[in-house]
Amino acid sequence: MENFLWSIGLLFQPQYGYFRRMITQLGALITAIDDVYDVYGTLDELELFTDAIDRWDINAIEQLPDYMKLCLFALHNSTNQIASDIFQEQGINILPYSKKVWLDLCKTYLIEAKWYHQGYTPSLQEYIDVAVISVSAPLLLLHVYILSSNHITIEVLQYLEKEFPSIIHCSSMVVRLADDLGTSSDEMRRGDVSKSIQCYMHETGVSEEDARKYMQDLIDKTWKKMNKDEFESSLLPQNLIEATINFARMAQFMYRYGDGHSSQDDVMRHRILSLLINPIPLPRPQESHVTA
Repeated sequence: MENFLWSIGLLFQPQYGYFRRMITQLGALITAIDDVYDVYGTLDELELFTDAIDRWDINAIEQLPDYMKLCLFALHNSTNQIASDIFQEQGINILPYSKKVWLDLCKTYLIEAKWYHQGYTPSLQEYIDVAVISVSAPLLLLHVYILSSNHITIEVLQYLEKEFPSIIHCSSMVVRLADDLGTSSDEMRRGDVSKSIQCYMHETGVSEEDARKYMQDLIDKTWKKMNKDEFESSLLPQNLIEATINFARMAQFMYRYGDGHSSQDDVMRHRILSLLINPIPLPRPQESHVTA
């Protein structure tokens, strides 16, 4: 349900029903694969999994443990289904672009897994260079364009593939830092790679409180840059710009009180019920006491 909530926050308008359905699937798949790299996989298994995605050969599934086979099979099915739908509707082959962003994502997951297994704490900048991709914003926002556009162009696809548009980079930064502010304590207790807060503390020697304040200041500065970029991203369609900004908004909504994505606490449960399940209460009309 949390993945569906993300999709509503990105583009809520009624004409984007197909987009929301497919983005929800992608969100669930990203969450599962992220957990494979963060929690379940050994380093050798993760290298095999990343290589299988690089080759994009379903026969590579035979090298993998059973739990990874399911993830790779689901990834192929989902990606090929989207590519087939788009090709039938618009005659555009988006598969090479989808494959690339999935590979980019998994390569950054692998880098973070190596950091963890080596006990390595990167500098803040080194962390951010990887984390703005591992937060999955480039992958999701490419698919926002693919799934919500009536007229996909090769020009925009190539731009998104070869460049890292500033507005998307800013959105990725906000999502990453908001995620870290909400989840880093739990993830460090669980056993995970150092997040932005820990990287900054290690690099500068400041307290956790000061590091959190610094990350919040970075978020504020990044929002100012993103607001400026909104009016300078002439090549990007408006629906993609809108979703890019909304992605950052949703991150601050989801992680405001902790990990609203992975931990089903009472706060997030109440929000989901209020928005999606429970009817909106309407005031009862006052009874008329006028007599004839």
